Amino acid sequence: MPPGGLAWRKAADDNGGHANVQPPGRAGVILTVPALLATLKPGQRLLGLDPGSKTIGVAVSDVGRMIASPHAALKRAKLAINAKEIMALALKLDAGGLVVGLPLSMDGSLGPAAQAARDWARALSDATALPTALWDERLSSAAVNRFLIDEADLSRARRAAAVDRMAAAYLLQAALDASGAFGENRSA
Repeated sequence: MPPGGLAWRKAADDNGGHANVQPPGRAGVILTVPALLATLKPGQRLLGLDPGSKTIGVAVSDVGRMIASPHAALKRAKLAINAKEIMALALKLDAGGLVVGLPLSMDGSLGPAAQAARDWARALSDATALPTALWDERLSSAAVNRFLIDEADLSRARRAAAVDRMAAAYLLQAALDASGAFGENRSA
């Protein structure tokens, strides 16, 4: 039985069915967002990742972890290549953890896409040694597309270039907002 025994398994089961939560201090760790925030040093940022089939949208929080901003879109490649790119961004931006989008089915179940994202997040956490949390991103791309069509009036080609990094910011902002709503401490 891993450290923490059944207590961490119960916490995982209580975390909306995300039974992949691991005890702290192990490679490939998937935490809840509050647990991830608790691992960060004051002033450390979070990276938000929206892993798509062709690109990975990247967003970054401010040092107070209150605002998420679109940052970049990485070309999807082998895990080792993407892990190296993400680790370089984390070091450059002083990010201490990752929030990865989890594309749950509309009924909230864990379908094939969500399972693939969860496995990728665990492998990425293992490869980068960065603690990682998953966040429901079911409607992030749809919301961003709607905004870009309605408000920004961008063409399809220009929209495609912006959607991935904006979807990453959308999901990271949702995670930050939820952690603030539950009274999580923020660094300044």
